[in-house]
Amino acid sequence: MERIYVFDTTLRDGEQVPGCQLNTIEKIQVAQTLELLGVDVIEAGFPVSSPGDFNSVVEISKAVTWPTICALTRAVEKDIEVAAEALKYAKRKRIHTGIGTSDSHIKYKFNATREEIIERAVKAVKYARNFVDDVEFYAEDAGRTENEYLARVVQAVVNAGATVVNIPDTTGYCFPDEYGAKIKYLIDNVDLKDAILSTHCHQDLGMATANTIAGVLNGARQIEVTINGIGERAGNTSLEEVVMALKSHKDRGFDTNINTQHIYSASRMVSSLMNMPVQPNKAIVGRNAFAHSSGIHQDGVLKNVETYEIINPQDVGIDDNAIVLTARSGRAALKNRLAILGVKLEGEELDEVYQKFLEMADRKKSINDDDILMLVGKDGRLTRIKIEYLQVLCGIGVRDVASIGLDIAGEHFEATASGNGPVDAAIRAVKNIIRRKIKIKEFLIQAIDHGSDDIGKVHMQVEHNDIHYYGFSANTDIVAASVEAFIDAVNKFVN
Repeated sequence: MERIYVFDTTLRDGEQVPGCQLNTIEKIQVAQTLELLGVDVIEAGFPVSSPGDFNSVVEISKAVTWPTICALTRAVEKDIEVAAEALKYAKRKRIHTGIGTSDSHIKYKFNATREEIIERAVKAVKYARNFVDDVEFYAEDAGRTENEYLARVVQAVVNAGATVVNIPDTTGYCFPDEYGAKIKYLIDNVDLKDAILSTHCHQDLGMATANTIAGVLNGARQIEVTINGIGERAGNTSLEEVVMALKSHKDRGFDTNINTQHIYSASRMVSSLMNMPVQPNKAIVGRNAFAHSSGIHQDGVLKNVETYEIINPQDVGIDDNAIVLTARSGRAALKNRLAILGVKLEGEELDEVYQKFLEMADRKKSINDDDILMLVGKDGRLTRIKIEYLQVLCGIGVRDVASIGLDIAGEHFEATASGNGPVDAAIRAVKNIIRRKIKIKEFLIQAIDHGSDDIGKVHMQVEHNDIHYYGFSANTDIVAASVEAFIDAVNKFVN
């Protein structure tokens, strides 16, 4: 079996999605989960971009033992110096530097010539090699770069000391045969020495996984991926899809270091921490990935599971016989289910979540995994401003009125307002207390499962002083969830 290295960029490219930013503690949680999963390289951030990113790379380097920790830079000496400083505690370290190589980038982004781009690329790689032995070079927009020129760039950076060369389909433009042919052209026309080629594909046209597989089949030996395929715009290549595709086709002769039984818990953790719901029909980790509703399918599966399932759910950490949680379940059952989902709680933390679990179980007939993760995710979410009570009068033929009590830094405030519906009335009441100019720019309500007793998720984007802030909540009461999400966003700019 030929080894394919897994480079995970959930904490860098994945975290660039608006509203998905994590704090350092959360990033460490994700990094440790990626280590447990068996990821070879963790791209921990872009250190020069912000003090927060710099600190996250430092702390992840301390917290993770065996994976290589990678920091992104531009082909700029200052970027490289800052990345090297951020990586000082990493046991294995890599600097990922690069520059755009397509004619579009060269002309419009850099106002340069092809020769100047090669010079800058070589200079960046050589400079990075002063700090680390492992340097990856990315040829941004390689998907739209002419192959002959791309080969010249790759040869130049390999000669300069690059150990890995990343061939990104930055805009998700390529067809699989085109991307595969690009990798093969480089394999055939570049003396790679000991360097390897890496894929980095985007999902703009829905071909990220297919392009990544095409790259592997044609000679790439590293894949750059994210958990759940999260990332800018339509997202990146999904780790779970490529890993399980290679595992399901062992006859092709490829293998990874991924412990696939941790895929599901990693997926759930990232979804919860980043407030990014997994679509029900998502391959491998979606709620319906192993569900069979058609009578013909059910009959076939009952006779032999292989008739309609090419993957054993347990291979990705999904337990067919999971314990059903109800109001009669004890702490041990809740703790066990949380552990399966990648969340470890003990002592007082477990007691607090258990009490909230019992309250929810009294309202819902059955508790699913998303419900549990929402309980954990909501802990500590409301900080300076907290809801003391919310009362809403609404109906047909009556005026919608909301009364709310808020605790703001220990002080009690009350307000009442009417509005166009109960949610509008409740948020107007909050605004009457806060008295800031706040515009709601995006308001998304999503049911986790189905049924009138289900938990609803609310994602909200608000604008204050021309800056956007994101709020999130989940509750069986959609009005309460909406107000909580609004206050979650407000808490991010009210100090």
